[in-house]
Amino acid sequence: MAYQVLARKYRPQRFADVVGQDHVTVTLMNALTQGRIAHGYIFSGHRGIGKTTIARILAMALNCRNAIGSAARPTAEPCEACESCTEIRAGNSVDVIEIDAATNRGIDEIRELRDAARYRPARDRYKIYILDEAHQITDAAFNALLKTLEEPPDHIVFMMATTQPEDIPQTVRSRCQHYSFHAVKLVDILGQIRGIAAAENVEADEPALALLAEAGDGSMRDALSIMDQAIASAPLEDGRPRLDAAQIRELMGTVPNAVFERILEAVDANRSADVITVANELLDAGNSPAQLARQCVRYLRNCLMAKISGVGADGSGLDGAASELLQISADEQRRAARSAALFSEEELARFLQVMLRTFDELGYRQEQRFHFELGLLKLVHLRRLLPVEEVLSRFPVPAGSGITEPRPRAAASVSASPALSPMRTASPAPAAPEKPVFSPFQTDRSRKNLTEPTPNVAPTAAPLKAASEPRHQIASAVSVIEDEPVAEITPVEVAADLLGLGAVPVAAVEPEAAPAPAAVMTSAPSAEDLQRAATDALMNAKSQSSAADALADAEWTIEGGEIRVQTELSKTMLSVVVNPEADKIVRAALRNSGAGSLKLVLLPGTANSSAAKKPKPARSGSAQARAMEHPVVQQAQRLFNAEIRNVIDLRDND
Repeated sequence: MAYQVLARKYRPQRFADVVGQDHVTVTLMNALTQGRIAHGYIFSGHRGIGKTTIARILAMALNCRNAIGSAARPTAEPCEACESCTEIRAGNSVDVIEIDAATNRGIDEIRELRDAARYRPARDRYKIYILDEAHQITDAAFNALLKTLEEPPDHIVFMMATTQPEDIPQTVRSRCQHYSFHAVKLVDILGQIRGIAAAENVEADEPALALLAEAGDGSMRDALSIMDQAIASAPLEDGRPRLDAAQIRELMGTVPNAVFERILEAVDANRSADVITVANELLDAGNSPAQLARQCVRYLRNCLMAKISGVGADGSGLDGAASELLQISADEQRRAARSAALFSEEELARFLQVMLRTFDELGYRQEQRFHFELGLLKLVHLRRLLPVEEVLSRFPVPAGSGITEPRPRAAASVSASPALSPMRTASPAPAAPEKPVFSPFQTDRSRKNLTEPTPNVAPTAAPLKAASEPRHQIASAVSVIEDEPVAEITPVEVAADLLGLGAVPVAAVEPEAAPAPAAVMTSAPSAEDLQRAATDALMNAKSQSSAADALADAEWTIEGGEIRVQTELSKTMLSVVVNPEADKIVRAALRNSGAGSLKLVLLPGTANSSAAKKPKPARSGSAQARAMEHPVVQQAQRLFNAEIRNVIDLRDND
């Protein structure tokens, strides 16, 4: 007999032999016992997890000639001895038709199937159709099958296996029982291939079997296919194939995860050269950048799951949620936990995001090596960045700015680190006062010996530590200054330095004399000045005279860090008159007038606000002033004691 691959040789023939799908097998056996047989089934799930296998076992159980509860068949399992069971297992049964829907997907093939379904089975109890890859059947073909699925003959059972159940029309799914299969767990695959290795007289150590199980990625068939290939390439010892992890990795073109552990250790130590050296060794050995990026993504994912599930660096806490989240061997779980202990959960999430993007880009980039190296360097650079909000939170919020103080962070907050302690005052320097350095890239500049002086920036008061030291010692890029206060550093300067926009010059403060605030402070614009600037800007713009008149008639006040504009327009009319373009012009004019961080708030008028308020005199040159000068309007005011509340200029502006 010709050689039969392991996936076919050890294909389950009973429900009990199927691994990892107990929720399906138990339900089907109960349905067989109770006689609750549906006329349509949909089996969906990952590739190689037993969908078609269970369909065949169910067909054997339905057409088995021995009754359930008899001596030959005590349970709902097929007897595997009668003619029907043996023919279905061999694939030559007349009444069990298995169709490849990927090639027989048209309406003509489905019409033939529908016509043949009218005839009763030749010998067995049911005529069973197994449609593999059913999602590839066309919509027209599914529509031709709808009536048969809705009112099938008593002797027909349809079984559809698919990896994409969402592609099957809802009208078809609603007429069938849908069973969703699970990916097979690592421990189940490991136990299966361990038993097969013993049955095949193959010597294999535990790391090699674990590597085969991980390579299956939840698919039993994939794991057995790789195992078959590994046995064929394995050396013989005493006439028996010998499997080891190094040989399997070489066969699959993968590298050990210890390499990625070294890379993350170098990232934690801020050693870019070591990261690139390891990447260069891997690439020079002939490894594909895409395959390396894929493995790095999987390793980072395992590190993140180890961090989330609370696995310790010593391997503690591997039970419970960790065993479900980490479908890898025990050694790899401990390795991932050691790498996860070096970083926070947020850092691991950022690392994973960067490498996922790198992996996606490698699919359509020309120089894959360069992009892979760049992705690894980004991991090192991410360790040097500080969130802007952490730095800005160190500064007091001015009163009346409308900005609330940030709430303190949780246990892993900035204040918990000694390097990020609040700023203190230092003894006065004999020369000009020194400006604190906030740039998180200062450690990198120190490492590269970039000592060129920066214009308008004094040297740092306390140099940062070497970049090779642990991050908790260099986490803060804020220098500590003691005793005498120096010039205040604004959040704008910090943000500019973080974004690489250069240093913002700070005026030196003489130690003997304190600066005079009145001499440097400029007077804030009044509400009338801001109103005048906004209305003038609207009048200069085209087709915005109505908005200018509305804001000119409004009441402008400044309170609580806000510019409150109480208009006389209703809420609906306010959005029409002061449209988005007018709002943009007003805000630009306010910024140019020195409004600073004041927030503009437009308030609609109430029902009785316009009646209670006295009309304001019209601004010279406005549409309202021109209307007041018109003789017809003046005559109406005299005759009817009329009051002009709102004027809309509908003339075309030249």
